[in-house]
Amino acid sequence: MKATIKESVTRRLAAVVVVLLLTAIFVGLGLWQLDRADEMRNPPVIPIDRTIYPLLELATPTGTIPAPSVGKKVRTSGYYIANYKAPNQIDGNGAVADWEVALLQNETDTAILVVRGLWKDRLQSPQVAMSTKVEITGTLMPRQFDDRATNTSSQLSRLDSSILVSATDYQLYDGFIIEKSEQVRGGEISRTRVLEPKLSSGVPGYYWQHISYVVVWWVLAILVLWAPFYGRRKEKL
Repeated sequence: MKATIKESVTRRLAAVVVVLLLTAIFVGLGLWQLDRADEMRNPPVIPIDRTIYPLLELATPTGTIPAPSVGKKVRTSGYYIANYKAPNQIDGNGAVADWEVALLQNETDTAILVVRGLWKDRLQSPQVAMSTKVEITGTLMPRQFDDRATNTSSQLSRLDSSILVSATDYQLYDGFIIEKSEQVRGGEISRTRVLEPKLSSGVPGYYWQHISYVVVWWVLAILVLWAPFYGRRKEKL
């Protein structure tokens, strides 16, 4: 008899623990979605980092660009070994234009895509030849995933080094650099530069989508708390 009572008490305590644990999980998930909704409505103010980093400090040619490195200012140097047209690109002001994109060999066997400026201005700096060493600064950007045009030997469908893997033996950096300045031995190259596109928020989804998830998780928490009482009531009936 005592053993039966003890087993009953143990089962009830286990049930209580399970109910409280599930309730805590659902409430926690609701609070998490509430925080994400608040981030959508009031995004955190991130201080502007004006430091110009050596490219190798923020990225390597053997992996993707780390998230904290995206949007940072970088500097590197090397030789332009190829030139491409990148049609239908959208800058930070929302203007659509064709961009001039070069492949910069910046080490012995590595290279990175560099946005030099507008395609229509490509003849403004004839002093930059493939034998000319250039030093550049710019903004490190993530690769694009959507095609903007047809990919050809002289045209890039998107700014993504993976589409050039079969066209070169160099190790290619992920992402690309939007130039802010370009220096050669004879001085700085003056031309119109491209304003980098605005980077999207790190919080996916929409404000009301997150609020709906809050409601869902908290309703589940209420149902879990109510379930034992419903079971008792059903047993009495």
